[in-house]
Amino acid sequence: MYLCTMQNNKRFLLSAAWVLSLHILTLLFLSLFRLVEYMALGSMVSDTSASVVPAFIRGVWFDNVIACYISVVPLTLTLLPASVLITCRWMRKATVWWYGLLGSIAFMASAANIPYFAYFFKNINSSIFEWFGYAGTTAGMVTGEKSYFLYIALFFICTALYIYIMVRLRRWFDRHIALSGENNNGLNVFIDTFNQAKHAQQSWLRVATTHAMYFFLSAITIALCVFGIRGRTGYNPIKISQAYYCDDAFLNQLGINPAFNLLTSALDDMRKENRDLHLMPYPTAVSLARESLGITGKCDSMHVLRRYIDNSTNTIANNTATAHKKNVVVILMESMSANLLQTFGQQQRLTPTLDSLYNHSMAFTHCYSAGIHTNHGMTASLYSFPAMMFRNLMKGTVTPRRDGIPTVLKQNGYHNMFFMTHEAQYDNMKAFFATNGYDDIYAQEDYPKEEVVNSFGVSDHFLFDYALNKINSQAATNKPFFATLLTISNHPPYIIPEWFKPKTKEPETQIVEYADWAIGNFLNKARKQSWYNNTIFVILADHGKLVGKVSGELPESYNHIPLIIFGPGVQNKRVDKLANQVDIMPTLMSILGISYQYDGFGIDQTKDERPLVFYSADNQIVARTANRCYIYEPKTNRAFCYNIKDNQLQQAKFTAEFEPLKQYVFAMIQTAQFMLKKQ
Repeated sequence: MYLCTMQNNKRFLLSAAWVLSLHILTLLFLSLFRLVEYMALGSMVSDTSASVVPAFIRGVWFDNVIACYISVVPLTLTLLPASVLITCRWMRKATVWWYGLLGSIAFMASAANIPYFAYFFKNINSSIFEWFGYAGTTAGMVTGEKSYFLYIALFFICTALYIYIMVRLRRWFDRHIALSGENNNGLNVFIDTFNQAKHAQQSWLRVATTHAMYFFLSAITIALCVFGIRGRTGYNPIKISQAYYCDDAFLNQLGINPAFNLLTSALDDMRKENRDLHLMPYPTAVSLARESLGITGKCDSMHVLRRYIDNSTNTIANNTATAHKKNVVVILMESMSANLLQTFGQQQRLTPTLDSLYNHSMAFTHCYSAGIHTNHGMTASLYSFPAMMFRNLMKGTVTPRRDGIPTVLKQNGYHNMFFMTHEAQYDNMKAFFATNGYDDIYAQEDYPKEEVVNSFGVSDHFLFDYALNKINSQAATNKPFFATLLTISNHPPYIIPEWFKPKTKEPETQIVEYADWAIGNFLNKARKQSWYNNTIFVILADHGKLVGKVSGELPESYNHIPLIIFGPGVQNKRVDKLANQVDIMPTLMSILGISYQYDGFGIDQTKDERPLVFYSADNQIVARTANRCYIYEPKTNRAFCYNIKDNQLQQAKFTAEFEPLKQYVFAMIQTAQFMLKKQ
């Protein structure tokens, strides 16, 4: 009987050890992905005095949350039956499948996070689900960029090795549990146990007590696993703020498990209370926003920022005889951070065209994009509406309606054209732009198939040549036109035409050379057209990208962009005032001398000056003055403050000087949210 009891104990302990071994194996592989991320992106560390060890310790903490999510079901289905000595080989096989499926999903997030973080300086989050609506384009982007192959291979190799080790562990446990008297006939094990107890004249109470002890230990273990999902004691479960331990933005994010970040951001999106930001009361926000924009008079509750802009006496427009009839061409360049220009300190000569234009245009030196995604850049630049973190303002079950440059120009007799490189349905562009002022929309479906070079469609030079022909045809009608061109080449996967001969060696800089050349080639061809001398050109980026070293919690290069305006009546000068993409509409309308009704967040840069700019990233909102920067993360309720000296960020504590920045960005974002709700 003693031998039987020992075997029963061994069987229970081996069953518990089986699931625990898989749990630990999962933690080891998740830590391996973190190590690879650190090795690949460690150059992003800006605070060399900070230790990386705490990031890995906190990383295990976050990894354990994901491992507990995976383990809780097999742990329950293994230990509770084992408490009455029911252990089955098929259950262990099923457990391998369970861990293989969910573990591979967690590994996929970790592998994808490395290139995602390299591009956005953010851990992967629910914003990626926006891409799932464009499966073909997204797949082409992933498979078309060779640098991603390493991480795809890493995922498959690690997943295969993970499953292989689990299979070997299962076979080991199968042998040892079988030696302890495993009976794969399920409930027969429990019946046999009681028969043995009866034959040995052992007390039924003692047998029941033994199994009750096993059940209690099982319940405690399962409860610990559930606690592991929660991650911590206290009122709230674990949040990503638990990963922050130093002043280095990269190390603070390194400890966050990508699957955890993806899961929690998706869950947050689904929670009703988190669909809206609660930064300050709406009446307070609207009042502050109106005051900062100089809006006076009675407030229309449906159109809280509405005011009439009278440009009838604008001197710039009246300098030419064709006032109100100038054509407009807006070029939104993909990911063209200002830091890529020599004008802003770039050591390599990557953008001779843009640098030259900075000396022969109204050129802005402190312009910032509204967000870090293309849809943000378009809604801000064309419709003067700010970015709302990672929210896509162009999509919806009902296509959103916006008033902006296209709608105002259309009302003034313009023919509006939009040119993109990729499919028209991407980001709901065709429906959105057709709804909001554009007459003709040209996309990948309109171009020859042989010109499509990757999942994002055609190359920039083809887009420009195609647009030039369409513009020439429209100009022949003698009706003023507004053309918007959205480039794509400076976005992975980078496709550089074989005939283009860059001067630099790296694809990341070669593609910038090509993108700049394509702009220059288009302008050179446009100068030969009859409509050129009656056209206002606006060239800017949709957003920036990471260039150089990380500076602060949100690197400035993601939002600092070039903005160049030139054409008849536009003064050639450097504008050192703060500017934002939302300012383009009122500034352009002032140059054109067009009066209009305005609901936007911008100012006329030819007349006014803004003391602050505001913008956002996926999980952050930012306010900036000439000498201070305030960054706030609503999800974690964390603020990051910086003084700006010699264009360098110096971390600072929150003091009274930062309060106006906080109030400003809170008011603007909250007002934008209020306007969306009213719409």
